[in-house]
Amino acid sequence: MAGSFNRITLVGNLTRDPEIRYVGSGAAVTKFTLAVNRRAKQQEETDYIDCVAWDKLAETCNTYLKKGMSCLVDGRLSIRSYETKEGEKRKATEVVVNTMQMLDRAGRGGGGDDDGGGSYSRPREKAAPVGGGGGMDEFPEDEIPF
Repeated sequence: MAGSFNRITLVGNLTRDPEIRYVGSGAAVTKFTLAVNRRAKQQEETDYIDCVAWDKLAETCNTYLKKGMSCLVDGRLSIRSYETKEGEKRKATEVVVNTMQMLDRAGRGGGGDDDGGGSYSRPREKAAPVGGGGGMDEFPEDEIPF
């Protein structure tokens, strides 16, 4: 059986300002929700997708992203289980963000002096890729391979 692949790319608008907090180890974590439109049965529907960024990328997202801004996120889907204080078992589905690119022009959503969005990413891990290459990382960032 071939190796597994978990990658998700979304373009949407922030439903509210990002929220940052710091975990016990001192690492920053920022959460935000993207509203992503899709076609379903000849009409457009909206999905609300929770996203989470860590460390330096978390601080960048918290600083530059604002409610209503359009952005692209690339990351991996994460589904985790937890138990509430009342003992109920729950699941949370979220995108763990590896890269974020602001798509709004200055003045529309979030400020800044340039006339385009910015692209930010989490530092690459030092581990070698699983499978020895042949993945999506071989394509230029501005070229989608499909």
